[in-house]
Amino acid sequence: MTRREFLEVLAIASAAGLRLGERRAMAGEAAPGLYDLPRFGNVSLLHLTDCHAQLRPLHYREPSVNLGTGTASGRPPHLVGEAMLRRFGIPRASADAHAFTFLDFEPAALAYGRVGGFAHLATLVKKLRAERPGALLLDGGDSWQGSATALWSRGQDMVEASLQLGVNVMTAHWEFTYGADRVTEIVNGALKGRIDFLAQNVRTSDFGDPVFPPHVLREVNGVAVGIIGQAYPYTPIAHPRRFVPEWTFGIQEQGVQRSIDAVRAEGAAVVALLSHNGMDVDLKLAARVGGLDAILGGHTHDAVPAAIEVSNTGGKTLVTNAGSNGKFLGVLDLEIKAGRVTGYRYKLLPVFANQLAPDAEMSALISRLRAPFESRLSETLAVTQGLLYRRGNFNGTFDQLILDALLDTHDAQVAFSPGFRWGTTLLPGETITREHLMEQTAITYPNVTLSEMNGESIKAVLEDVCDNLFNPDPYKQQGGDMVRVGGLTYACAPNARMGNRISDLRFNGAPLAPSKKYKVAGWAPVTGETGGTPIWELVETWLKQHKSIAPRQAYLPRLIGVDGNPGIG
Repeated sequence: MTRREFLEVLAIASAAGLRLGERRAMAGEAAPGLYDLPRFGNVSLLHLTDCHAQLRPLHYREPSVNLGTGTASGRPPHLVGEAMLRRFGIPRASADAHAFTFLDFEPAALAYGRVGGFAHLATLVKKLRAERPGALLLDGGDSWQGSATALWSRGQDMVEASLQLGVNVMTAHWEFTYGADRVTEIVNGALKGRIDFLAQNVRTSDFGDPVFPPHVLREVNGVAVGIIGQAYPYTPIAHPRRFVPEWTFGIQEQGVQRSIDAVRAEGAAVVALLSHNGMDVDLKLAARVGGLDAILGGHTHDAVPAAIEVSNTGGKTLVTNAGSNGKFLGVLDLEIKAGRVTGYRYKLLPVFANQLAPDAEMSALISRLRAPFESRLSETLAVTQGLLYRRGNFNGTFDQLILDALLDTHDAQVAFSPGFRWGTTLLPGETITREHLMEQTAITYPNVTLSEMNGESIKAVLEDVCDNLFNPDPYKQQGGDMVRVGGLTYACAPNARMGNRISDLRFNGAPLAPSKKYKVAGWAPVTGETGGTPIWELVETWLKQHKSIAPRQAYLPRLIGVDGNPGIG
């Protein structure tokens, strides 16, 4: 950091109301020795998940709203801001405070720089593997989707990057949106004999035959380690069924137990579930199956600094979740004696790009993969004057931008945008390029829709999505966030029963009429027509027309019955 940059950071931090000590800490680099992690035990599992095809360093703001309901209220992962710091003993205005919370995001992002990037991640993986011979690298899925280059290459760029990174085992979710044929082509081609693609819960719809291996047994330093794969259970519901028409999914709790018993019978001293369930589902599952030492989880993008111990009939299971966007790498060190786990150490390491030199081989690969697309990726669309982010139970500012574009271009009264948790963050003053826009919209079913819906139907949509998010039974949650809404205001009672969470819907200040029809714009339809304008084309045109994008205020509905909930920052 130059002296000028140092002074700019202090000025911004001062304007943000930080105390002098906090400003000094924030203007420094990440703590010395951040990546000096003493080796423990004789088996190490390295875990990344939900990188969403982000090969280069980025900014990513953690949520300021992550509400838990029922028994999950006030428990990890449903802690944000100061509550997160207190629960895990993280110092205020530290590198970890920036990595794990949204607090003081803009000045902290300037101070600590970008996070992630596969070249920097590769350096960290190589360092840890040198210190931990035989360490396995596990990928929890959502690796092949989330960028323009991944979409345009149908996941090929991420397959090559994962192979270069040295991934040993993976499971999947958004990978399936390229279609069953493409997934099968990659699994039986580029991955064959190099990366084990596991999914115990994916079977054929006719005879229930396994589509992929359910588990694998690997030897690490003379210890047999069993890894079970758990793909996203609700793939055919959350995405168009046409992508995987002949496959069934589901949590398949009994299947998990059968795989545990099978790998134990094959001699496994350690059994881990590589899961894309979402953390709430994993916490419930851990209490209901026996013989599982650890769950390395993903899907909900929760960056949880410590492993959560869950008791069950077999003893205890460690449940972890390793964030998203290549921002973190989980390190689980296990001590195995007499055929069982006798101790562990867990650390979720933030990947600070300015603290890790980029790996030369990975850098060269990334440059080669991006070369055919560079001119398209770098085209300037507009400049943002405010922070643009996505992540949180309700609207983010980038979601708000997309909603505004839908409302403006279609002369719509109401707009819906999916509650996706992937998408990078832009700081005020940054140029919005086509690549940045694609980081919010790059999916295989991007078409824009325009329809008429009556007030009753609009409420039903909100109630349905709200139940997916806040149902007190984790097995009935699907792990996304609330559908983003433009043109409407409403109240939400997360702890109420299904059908009673949404109230006080208003359009232009007047109550939404149940029988009146409203013009509704949206995108990413799970059912219905496959044609139409891709969302990125619509938003790109809108951005070019506006050129300078004023700060967006993310809409937050009036929340009922959650006062004091530590999931609100």
